[in-house]
Amino acid sequence: MNITGKEITVAVTGASGSSCARRLLAELAGHPDVRIVNGVMSSAALAVAREELGPRDAGMPAMREILSGGASKVRWLEESDVGASIASGSHITHGMAIVPCSTGTLGAIASGATRNLIHRAAEVALKERRPLILGTRESPLSSIHLENMLAVTRAGAVVLPITPAFYSLPRTIDDVVELYVGRVLDSLGLPHRLGKRWGS
Repeated sequence: MNITGKEITVAVTGASGSSCARRLLAELAGHPDVRIVNGVMSSAALAVAREELGPRDAGMPAMREILSGGASKVRWLEESDVGASIASGSHITHGMAIVPCSTGTLGAIASGATRNLIHRAAEVALKERRPLILGTRESPLSSIHLENMLAVTRAGAVVLPITPAFYSLPRTIDDVVELYVGRVLDSLGLPHRLGKRWGS
């Protein structure tokens, strides 16, 4: 697949990990192989991001600005807009990452219970055999979570939990976030120089 001019979708849902979403959006917005980034943020994600990134009274427009840094490549879509371009398989995108991905979102994707644009865009990615990366964030995991992870993996998604990798000897939270975002970019087929690879 030609990686020039890729269109990538990034969804942010109501789980912990807003800093990972912010770094991912920054990397994609600055990536020479990415033409446009479709951003979708859930109302639950807004509540979590307020706690993790602040300010606590930020509205949706302000938090989108904080997450994307105002990058012109990032085009924000409404969670309720199930008629948006990314809701159709005829609209070509090159992958989708849900970072962070709540277990509620995971469950909706696993069951095919589409209730918003995030669920629908993920459904489209699966049916069109396009990359779908789910940055799940939950601990401990119940059997329901594990079964849903298995279901989406069998359908073609990549479950990429937001977990630290200690072999890189991270010293700050930013180090942990950088390595994780690098793994997401790997799964999207985008070259990068983030983090430290094993054996390098």
